[in-house]
Amino acid sequence: MKNIKSILDPILPYIYNGVYPPSDDTYLIIDYFKKNVSENFFDGLPFTTIRNVLDMGTGTGIIALFLQEIKKYFSKFTTKIFASDISDAAIRCATINERTNNYKDNINFIKSDLFRKFPPSLQHSFDIIVFNPPYLSSISYKENDLIRRSSDSNWDGGERGFEVFLDFIKQVKDFLNSEQKYYIYYISSSSTDLNQLNDELETRGFQNRVLNKKHIFFEDIILNRLEEL
Repeated sequence: MKNIKSILDPILPYIYNGVYPPSDDTYLIIDYFKKNVSENFFDGLPFTTIRNVLDMGTGTGIIALFLQEIKKYFSKFTTKIFASDISDAAIRCATINERTNNYKDNINFIKSDLFRKFPPSLQHSFDIIVFNPPYLSSISYKENDLIRRSSDSNWDGGERGFEVFLDFIKQVKDFLNSEQKYYIYYISSSSTDLNQLNDELETRGFQNRVLNKKHIFFEDIILNRLEEL
């Protein structure tokens, strides 16, 4: 049976200032997909049931491009791939990287603050959503002689570290395909109150499963998967 462990990561010659570069959290997602996407299934979901996949907060576009690589590798994976970001610079960067990887006009890019500018035609259409949100608290601190500014939207998740993600959760059900099983993959951090986050998710009808984690400096970064409760 074919698997994708040998697929190379996308080439990213363009990384703009202010656009979040691929980091440990990014590769936590990609490495999980490499181990859990097979010839007919995306982490247990049959390819034939997956119509639309969204990379929310795409940044450089690396996750969306890796999903395109899966499509190239497995002909049965015929999903449409969408990628969105609040940043003009990120959309420009991801579009150039798409072209560099010979996928021009394959990814559907949307500039939007979460789902606020998504067209109504995409409501209830996504079977898989991947989101690496900003997940640190809104405080200024010094790390390795680098001053983190509370205005840095690449990492600033709000006062508790997950307000941006909860804003996403409040909007996401209008865009999930609730007629069948769906997955939301996201990154969280042990530097936030994960029990409080899980309580918030359960209140909104989601079941959280921890898939993998990695310890980096002062925190664990955690890859999670949400399903319907």
